[in-house]
Amino acid sequence: MNINVFGKQGCSTCKQMHDKVVHYIDKWGLNGKISVNYIDTETVDGMAEGAFNDIMEVPTVIIEKDGENVVRYDGGVADSRHLQLRLKEMGIVDND
Repeated sequence: MNINVFGKQGCSTCKQMHDKVVHYIDKWGLNGKISVNYIDTETVDGMAEGAFNDIMEVPTVIIEKDGENVVRYDGGVADSRHLQLRLKEMGIVDND
């Protein structure tokens, strides 16, 4: 499972969003189960990935499971309880 955080250089909100998601994953003990990736939409590869995923604003967070986008947050991510609930629904988070 991957969590992709789309952002751009100089966007402090994008950096904070990535750090926030990394913190949640670490706090919930999911480092081996979930990979958190930062995709810079100002690079060639990032632009291509952004176009493929229809990224219109940053930060955008996409949770990908088994190669499919299953959860998307445009403009950021919901609070930790909502993210935890979504991961729980997917069978990833066991604890409260």
